[in-house]
Amino acid sequence: MPTHSETKRLPYTARQMYDLVADVNSYPKFLPWNSAARIRTRRPVEPGGEEMEADLVISFKVFRERFGSRVTLWPDQMKIDTEYLDGPFRHMKSNWAFRDIPGGCEIDFHVDFEFRNAILQGIIGVVFNDAMTRVVRAFERRAAELYGPAPL
Repeated sequence: MPTHSETKRLPYTARQMYDLVADVNSYPKFLPWNSAARIRTRRPVEPGGEEMEADLVISFKVFRERFGSRVTLWPDQMKIDTEYLDGPFRHMKSNWAFRDIPGGCEIDFHVDFEFRNAILQGIIGVVFNDAMTRVVRAFERRAAELYGPAPL
């Protein structure tokens, strides 16, 4: 079961980075291996959150898989939680937390998942850490596109 945890410091506000990660519909524009995104439903959840069910299509080599997830947005706490609903995984969870710090923000990211398909799990297992690094870097590049490059 691959897991990945990472803490990043970036020169953007926590709100900017939260908004970027919460914009699931835009993922195909910048995330590697993400070829499509669709929000199925949206509804408020207490206290002060929003829950959406979203479909993402992941394309990797000869594999193309759709999966559904429940994304819970907590704007007041600056957190985003994702749970697996349906598709090619046995399970999948991810969590994001955003905090303002002097000069920018700190982001904590954690993902834990396992594919049902042993072949796909084996392929991902070999490149998992590189893949997660590329995903996190894609969010950083997107932030630079939207909010301007990081100061030197």
